[in-house]
Amino acid sequence: MSMNRRRFLQACGASAAVSIAPTRVKAASAPHVVVIGGGFAGATAAKYLRMWSDRTIDVTLVDPNASHTSCVLSNLVLNRRITLKELKMDYGSLSSFYGVNVVRDRANKVDGAGKRVRLKEGGWLNYDHLVIATGINMINPPSIDYKLTPHAWIAGGQTNRLASLLNKVGPDSTVIMTIPKSPYRCPPGPYERACLIADIIKRKGLEGSARLQVLDANSSIQAEKHTFENAFNNLYGNIVEYITDVEVEDVISTEGRVVTRTADYVGDVVNIIPQQRAMGFIRNAGLTGDGLWASVDPLTYASTVSGFDGVHIIGDSQATGQPKSAHMANAQAKMCVDAIIRSLAGVPNDDPERVANVTTASACYSPITYDQASWLSAVFAYNTESGQMALTHLGEADRWSTGNYRQMFGWASNLFTDSFH
Repeated sequence: MSMNRRRFLQACGASAAVSIAPTRVKAASAPHVVVIGGGFAGATAAKYLRMWSDRTIDVTLVDPNASHTSCVLSNLVLNRRITLKELKMDYGSLSSFYGVNVVRDRANKVDGAGKRVRLKEGGWLNYDHLVIATGINMINPPSIDYKLTPHAWIAGGQTNRLASLLNKVGPDSTVIMTIPKSPYRCPPGPYERACLIADIIKRKGLEGSARLQVLDANSSIQAEKHTFENAFNNLYGNIVEYITDVEVEDVISTEGRVVTRTADYVGDVVNIIPQQRAMGFIRNAGLTGDGLWASVDPLTYASTVSGFDGVHIIGDSQATGQPKSAHMANAQAKMCVDAIIRSLAGVPNDDPERVANVTTASACYSPITYDQASWLSAVFAYNTESGQMALTHLGEADRWSTGNYRQMFGWASNLFTDSFH
């Protein structure tokens, strides 16, 4: 399942992540689709519902915030290469250009039988289809105080807080960061962060003095294994101590203490990335069953839970086995939009031609040093025998480079534009 550089660059084109030709809606009155969540998945869905239906579908996007702060590139806030302000995307284009009705509110209940969703402030919204794209929720260690031991895994104030803590690292300091059990948001993200923290230590001239302990709940590196093993063992060999199969039981933030099943670890700076699951809004509706994530049909991203006809779940909260990344969220949104438009037009979603084209791709860049990066890409296709998405191509950069670092910003800009503008 190898992928050369040419195929990787093709996969980087966000608008090429799905190869379905959309179908025109034919209805007596405009159908109404409600999208909950304005991240990469939700914003892409809202935009393409309007664009691919030639504006014949009414779309309401519900999010409590006036803008979305991208987790893509947010690790670069830690070493001051960019600011959070540069990662903010508002919904102005979705509203003014595409005609999406943007509502600042929070959804708190789904009535599957009545095909309506209740908002915290705005009452009930009726829908013909509902798209839920609410991202991740943390499973917090019992005693943790994120003001002292931030996770910074949802870009925002905690990202700046962690950056400030890392700026104060001095001689003989110990930095601890944890990696949760897979699946979690952005598979290479924690290892990328470890590299940037190690680079901060190295650029401070603290190599051989300060150290970074990486406590991974998994048995091995979960993405870009070749790249990160090389970085940990060689480039940062006298800074990084990488320890596997370490599951966090508690965090005593006032002491900088990480309690695990086998030992306690104490650091001057502690970055906890906790285990993750679907948002409470999804779990409380019963859409995750007994699991952490929502089960969906990958042909349509419709929930497999009975009683929720027309409810689709995309992005980080779904349980299709595809990576929980922004680029994948963008691709899933387009697949879901195509399925909704077909359904509203009375066109089957399981015809052989469409099934043969159910393909998603996820590409990303990982900064390894202050000015060098690597890349990773994966392509998935629908497997008719298993009824699931299967990995068909996987590739990563042979080495990190300054060229990759420069291209990283072009890739991110394309993804931002395709999702929000």
